[in-house]
Amino acid sequence: MSSVCRPDGPAAAAPAPSALSSPTAAPPAAEHAHWPAVVALTLGVFGLVTAEFLPASLLTTMAADLGVSDGAAGQTVTVTALVGALAAPTLPLLTQRLDRRRVMLALTLLLVLSNLLAVLAQSLTPLLVSRVMLGVALGGFWSMSGALTLRLVPATLFARAMSVILTGVSVATVCAAPLGAWMGGLWGWRSAFVAAGGLSLVTLAFQFATLPPLPPREKADLRVLGALLKRPGVRTAMLAVLLIIPGHFAGFTYVRPLLEQVTRLPVASISAVLLGYGVAGFFGNFVGGWLAQRSERLAIVGGSALIALLAATILFAGHWPVAAAASVVLWGFAFGAFPVGFQTWTVRAAPDQAEGAGGLLVAAFQIAIASGAIVGGLLVDRVGALGAPGFALLTVSLGCLLVWRRGPRRQPD
Repeated sequence: MSSVCRPDGPAAAAPAPSALSSPTAAPPAAEHAHWPAVVALTLGVFGLVTAEFLPASLLTTMAADLGVSDGAAGQTVTVTALVGALAAPTLPLLTQRLDRRRVMLALTLLLVLSNLLAVLAQSLTPLLVSRVMLGVALGGFWSMSGALTLRLVPATLFARAMSVILTGVSVATVCAAPLGAWMGGLWGWRSAFVAAGGLSLVTLAFQFATLPPLPPREKADLRVLGALLKRPGVRTAMLAVLLIIPGHFAGFTYVRPLLEQVTRLPVASISAVLLGYGVAGFFGNFVGGWLAQRSERLAIVGGSALIALLAATILFAGHWPVAAAASVVLWGFAFGAFPVGFQTWTVRAAPDQAEGAGGLLVAAFQIAIASGAIVGGLLVDRVGALGAPGFALLTVSLGCLLVWRRGPRRQPD
């Protein structure tokens, strides 16, 4: 590939210094934005999140087929999150001497093998091994996606490109669970992983065709990760994630008990509300990208303020079907602002160590997801279905105030 087409080639014009410029990585000129490669990363995210979400819709059938309890089968979800949290900050360090194109292709190949092993698993142990492989691929891919996007498009288009990539998350959220349940009901739970494996093969081929050579640039080690946490912008972003994201996942993870026990909706209506949540998140992702391109601080503050308002609405009017349903759907829309907002903030806070900062962000997200689900579950068991939105109101409000006061204020050029 000629240097004119490559985002790292010498023909790429050097833009004026900006919040995203760094001594080691200058973003490409606008006319050299490598959108096919951005789409390739989007497909990778879609395949990873689809595989991650599949067990939620297939849990009982998987457990029955493998001869284990539902709780044991549920550990297929837990192990992926824990391994992803470990892989996110460490994998960029372990592969720092390798071309990033090769690393991303290897991670997608790992996704292919994970799906294949899940299809062939005849007991819980190989299934858990497949989910460990998925966790490695998930954590590594996520941790480096922001840094690579920064090299594929110019600084002014970074937030827009990240919103495109995160569309893969929104589409997977909408499609994975219902399609997995439907395929599992028709052809058995393994058929869903066969489909996920086919998708990952297509993704691997497309990435092979479109990702340009991306030689390693950052020379990071564990000391660099510690130094990153000393940067005020990175440290504040991590703290905001650990406040806002647990509240969100506590509220969302236990939304079904809320709609069943408080709102008293039938199962068909609950399914429709959750579908609306996913569709709203799809559009919220684009709105969040548009806001983050102008100010990631306002994107995060706007999304968290709306979730706090919706949590309060559920607390006081959750027994009204229209109020509860509308609040859950709008909640999905509001959450769309967070992934692109936090990704943009973190990369701009550490443009010279974008991969390390991305790894810390993914690890913080995984920890926040797990803690939100645990705390939300304890509250639902001991307080009732309204305990989770009450927790969300408290922590999301605190995170919103933190970002409003300490978040980045200077907009990119």
